[in-house]
Amino acid sequence: MAQNEDLFKKIISHAKEYGFIFPSSEIYDGMAAVYDYGQYGVELKNNIKQYWWKSMTQMHENIVGIDTAIFMHPTIWKASGHVDAFNDPLIDNKDSKKRYRADVLVEDHIAKIEDKINKEVEKAEKRFGESFDKAQFISTNPRVMENQAKIDSITERFAQLMNDNNLVGVKELIEELGIVCPISGTRNWTDVRQFNLMFSTQMGSLSEDSNVVYLRPETAQGIFVNYLNVQKTGRMKIPFGIAQIGKAFRNEIVARQFIFRMREFEQMEMQFFVRPGTELQWFEYWKETRKKWHLSLGIAESKYRFHDHIKLAHYANAATDIEFEFPFGFKELEGIHSRTDFDLKRHQEFSGKKLQYFDPELNESYVPYVVETSIGLDRTFLAIFSNALKEEKLEDGSERVVLNLPKVLAPIKAAVLPLVKKDGMPEKAREIMDMLKQDFMMQYDEKDAIGKRYRRQDAIGTPYCITVDTQTLEDNTVTIRERDTMKQDRIHINELFTYISNGIRPLIK
Repeated sequence: MAQNEDLFKKIISHAKEYGFIFPSSEIYDGMAAVYDYGQYGVELKNNIKQYWWKSMTQMHENIVGIDTAIFMHPTIWKASGHVDAFNDPLIDNKDSKKRYRADVLVEDHIAKIEDKINKEVEKAEKRFGESFDKAQFISTNPRVMENQAKIDSITERFAQLMNDNNLVGVKELIEELGIVCPISGTRNWTDVRQFNLMFSTQMGSLSEDSNVVYLRPETAQGIFVNYLNVQKTGRMKIPFGIAQIGKAFRNEIVARQFIFRMREFEQMEMQFFVRPGTELQWFEYWKETRKKWHLSLGIAESKYRFHDHIKLAHYANAATDIEFEFPFGFKELEGIHSRTDFDLKRHQEFSGKKLQYFDPELNESYVPYVVETSIGLDRTFLAIFSNALKEEKLEDGSERVVLNLPKVLAPIKAAVLPLVKKDGMPEKAREIMDMLKQDFMMQYDEKDAIGKRYRRQDAIGTPYCITVDTQTLEDNTVTIRERDTMKQDRIHINELFTYISNGIRPLIK
């Protein structure tokens, strides 16, 4: 655990030092759980957006995109249930005066039991070597089975308590489990109470004439209230989807873990409208399709897992999370939910407008069911960034820090480096820059020794470094160095576009 904490600190430090993420308003001592994306961070973030957007809209003929306003009619949030039910269960420790989310305390307790299981598995792996059957060990080892039974019991009981809104029972569970405050080490807890997460503000020129409006806590409702507009203007036939990337806002009282949980964040969501009765088949389809998208980035499959919901939201009849193994454990990265017809029916009821679809094959009208895929952009950034950061020992005994980002997502695709700042090399390097910058995000660097410049580009994840030397001036060839292997090829300038294009070609699924 300490090793993972050290890794996480290095990730946060590297993100700031190399211009990926800065604490917001830092010169004024910052704001908790609010961050700014720096010059490389914004490029990586935009590349992730583009990769997702293409996979949804360009690769699917029946999915289109929209961009809806952050401010929406306040009745929308009544219809969606957010005004009455968008809450977190909070509990205070009387000794430390610190506030916690009750569900996070229980999750952390479960994580400690999971650590015990993982340690048993690791010990067995070392003992049995290649003949080790992990699945069999987990299903037969008494200690592992006992701990798994504890996890299942706690998870099921907590889900039931939350489903019943039994906050007294939640406190009793926390006390029974012996959960202590991480700061004070005591169990001196207050009662659990619900806290609404929506930010409210006022719209109007004078406060007495204004109406309360909310900063949207999710982007999905903007899709639902525009469902009919898109369906009619796009002549869309069921099944079809509507995708959106946008900011959302949640007044997280316990915001933590860097950009994993923030008060202002971005979501990439797609709502897929289907014929009632087919939603569970489509739910399975999107589970597998979304997993393939994650794996297309080249990250090991072992870093991902599905986590099916025991407690379903009031609007869902199936739900699962794609979890990623962050340095602080497996946590939700993306949710796939079968939302039934809840949202459209509620908006139909509250607006008084029909939100039905006439199905020519059935010759009848109905309110479509919806399957949702919702992924956090900032969490995806953190997953990709944390997986990419490596410290490597080289053959000559030296070390380097390298960001092995998927090449298609790298902020800078290639750097052009004149070997020295004289003899016409900078001018030739500038020519190459001008030739390639129309197609790729490029960087020019002539400061310091060439080795130091390679290390700088490694640290920001640049896939290729193009070095201009004396031979370049003679025959128009350059040395191109690949980030991950550090292998160098000598190629003609005219081949650079094809070489880089082939190297960063996306594998969108």
